Order: sequence, then structure tokens, then C-alpha cells
Amino acid sequence: MRPLIVYVDDAAHARQALAPLVTGASAEATHWVLVACAPRMTHRIGKWVSHSTRESWRAKWADRLFGELQPWLSRAGHRVSLVLARGPLPELLGQLQAEHGAQTAVLDARRPKLETPAPQQADAQEAKAAPIVIRKPARRWSVPGSLTGLGLMFMLATD
Repeated sequence: MRPLIVYVDDAAHARQALAPLVTGASAEATHWVLVACAPRMTHRIGKWVSHSTRESWRAKWADRLFGELQPWLSRAGHRVSLVLARGPLPELLGQLQAEHGAQTAVLDARRPKLETPAPQQADAQEAKAAPIVIRKPARRWSVPGSLTGLGLMFMLATD
């Protein structure tokens, strides 16, 4: 059984990415090591949620994810191990490769983040786009009331 380490964060996307490996003609008995990569929480959440609550949420989130993926992989006759990432992925990968062998393949089946266009493509798109002209409304010259009052006071004082 060959081990395969897979990073996942979304069950639907992971199924789509792993389907050729699970049901393909070249599918062989595989030991799937699923590593759940929970979404990051903002640093401001620390004000409202304790560390134990965050860990509890992360565990429940991973249970739901594994609940969707594990039966699907087990049905195909594969062995499945479940790991919840609690720290940096490079450190966890080192531990997993030490446990399963240094030549263990790693697959990233996480949903990709929103991508920004490459700088060269962005320049080409800007060149094609018409220039944007923003016209500001004409401003009237206005003097605040206190300044007007001060000016009147000086005029009366000089008379």
C-alpha cells in the first residue's frame, strides 16, 4: 500500500481533484493521509473567543470534512488516516514524512484562493481599457461663518 499525503479544506473540491486517483484505471491500494487545513481566523477573534473554543470549532469542522471524505475513500477499498493541522504545514509535513517515509507523495487538494492577474497580464488589460476620467464637481468659494464674523469685527474696529 503506497501512502499519499493530501491537504484538504473543502470536501467537494477535494472529491473533484481526487476522483481520477481513486476511481481511475491505474487506481491501486493507497493509504490516504488526509490533512485537514481549517480556514484561518482573524487575529481579532481572540477578543471574543477563547483558545479552547477555537480548538473545539476546528475539531468540529474537521469532523464534518472527514465525515464527507472518509466513507468515499473507504468505499473504494483504500485505507484512510485523518490528521488535523494545528500548526504550520511544513513542520507537519516533516513529521508525516518521517512516519510514512521520506518519498511519500504530497498532493494539495485545497480550494485555491482568489487569484490576482499576473503583472504582465494586468498591464496588457490596462492598455486595452479606456482611460477613466473622473470629473469633480465645481466647488464654490465659501467662507466659514466664523471667518466672516471675524472679518466684520475688524472692519468695525477700524472705523
